[in-house]
Amino acid sequence: MRKLVPILLIVVVGIIFIARLFYMQILDDSFSKLSQTNAVKVEYDYPQRGYIFDRNGKLLVANQPSYDVMVVPREVTAFDTLEFAKLLGIDEIQLKKSLKKARVYSSRLPSVVIPQLTKNEYAYLQEKLRKYSGFYIQKRSLRDYKTKTGSNVLGYIAEVNPREISANPYYNSGDLTGRQGVEKQYEKLLRGVKGVKYLQKDRFNREIGPYKNGIYDTLPVKGKDISLTIDEKLQAYGQMLMTNKHGGIVAIEPQTGEILSLVTAPSYDPALLVGRKRSKNFTKLWYDTINKPLLDRGLQAMYPPGSPFKALTALIALQEGVINTKETMACHMGFSYGRRSRMGCHYHKSPVSLVPALAQSCNTYFAKAYWRTIENYPTAPKGMDAWQKHLKSFGLGDFLGYDLPIGQPGRIPDGDYYNRWYPDIRWAASYTLSNGIGQGEIATTPIQLANITAAIANRGWYYTPHVLKSIEGNPIKDTMYTKKRYTTIDTKHFEPIVEGMHGVYNYGTARSLRIPGVEICGKTGTAENFTRIDGKRVQLTDHSIFVAFAPKDDPKIALAVFVENGYWGSRYGGRIASLMIEKYLNDTITRKDLEKWVMSHSLEEEYLKPYSGESFKINQ
Repeated sequence: MRKLVPILLIVVVGIIFIARLFYMQILDDSFSKLSQTNAVKVEYDYPQRGYIFDRNGKLLVANQPSYDVMVVPREVTAFDTLEFAKLLGIDEIQLKKSLKKARVYSSRLPSVVIPQLTKNEYAYLQEKLRKYSGFYIQKRSLRDYKTKTGSNVLGYIAEVNPREISANPYYNSGDLTGRQGVEKQYEKLLRGVKGVKYLQKDRFNREIGPYKNGIYDTLPVKGKDISLTIDEKLQAYGQMLMTNKHGGIVAIEPQTGEILSLVTAPSYDPALLVGRKRSKNFTKLWYDTINKPLLDRGLQAMYPPGSPFKALTALIALQEGVINTKETMACHMGFSYGRRSRMGCHYHKSPVSLVPALAQSCNTYFAKAYWRTIENYPTAPKGMDAWQKHLKSFGLGDFLGYDLPIGQPGRIPDGDYYNRWYPDIRWAASYTLSNGIGQGEIATTPIQLANITAAIANRGWYYTPHVLKSIEGNPIKDTMYTKKRYTTIDTKHFEPIVEGMHGVYNYGTARSLRIPGVEICGKTGTAENFTRIDGKRVQLTDHSIFVAFAPKDDPKIALAVFVENGYWGSRYGGRIASLMIEKYLNDTITRKDLEKWVMSHSLEEEYLKPYSGESFKINQ
């Protein structure tokens, strides 16, 4: 019992200290009112933001010192604005604008005049600033990026705006906050807590010491260090493979839902958005309308899923009991339906059963499976509702709930959707047949496709994808990311789908992409690509899509690759997916032929076609 006394004493003192700190900083507003008096000066001591590491402990984001020139407008006396502007390295007009903005914000509270000086600028200015009353230098910390990749995941920090200051009393003018990515999502963890000092002033406005012997002063609390699920080596490799290409790569660990890589291309060096050049660089990135480097294509871009969607078409048809693994269907290089409609198919063998149909991507088989699913109900709208319900259980048609602040829900139509499209007729499955092969009105994001692949790899369940692995070394316990989510498809129906996807590599559409010693299951996809030029709908080069997981029976990685204007699934998407899997599982590349091909081919000319008018002329 005596041994417990010191421990209990420490715990009690700690609780008292935390309670007092909470009361002073959150509940007690007496010290905040001190900033409104003329006798007390408030100074903030800004904490270091928390460090960010990858899943293997590699430091991704640290801190570097920065210095802001601050002003308290009511304390400013007459001075030579031209001389001071030259000292600060800005023009006189900019200085006057900053002072006017500061007075509008508050005459008593400090505002930033010049943000983020370097060490050399600070050393030069420090001694000369004494002659300008009302001005002082505030030390802060800026981000120091130890990686050149993952800017879309990491995000950046920037000065708070007036709306944020009004909404959150923690922030003052000139404070920095997270923007995009992890910096925004986990701002409260990373920012820490500011320290505050209250300095007593005499009637001549001179500082004479701490107010009330510093009883209201608090020390800064450093932000929490966090580790991400991202594998920096895999992320960098994926970014390299996507050089001169547009698209996204999302890789997930199926057994945990941890996001291993979230590549968007083109991207940018995160260091571009640090320091005084941040605003200028951001403007350049924002107005790059061809490459759109600020668009996270892995989370925000919505595309038709193409042939990878056939796996879901088959799973739903199996669950609904309208097909089985032994039945064969005739395919005469296409499927004719309606009066004059026909869906083409490149597969030449007939009849075909489920597993080889998936391996060889037979359009006819999956169009018929979709038809039977919808027509299995009294009306097509009810069939569509049942079909949509199954797809929703895979996380489609809605935000997945991952822990990043941006994204798109995709689109999975239901019965009402087509009732609005065809208000005056009794529509049937034939009106929506393209849905069965991943075209039509379906739209998905790359992260949704990767999550679908993880669910298939797990034979029917998945964890919500996430990028936060641990906080200060403690694994996350949020049930949002640790609770299994089950699909509406019975486990037994997944095995033939896995066999079909395995066949894609063994004898199907990706047989040339096999990796020695690795059993990979995958699915190629080609999605039609349309845009509008001069008000006309124009078809451009198809998108290349590929989903895969490996190993087959003990999956460690599931991923989706989407390459805009990449022709067909195995051309770009398949090669990149195979290389990513080998890199992650073996940390070496044996298929140098695939790597060399990917790195030596560029799609930049494809992306310039809509702007040159070439594609418009071709498709007239």
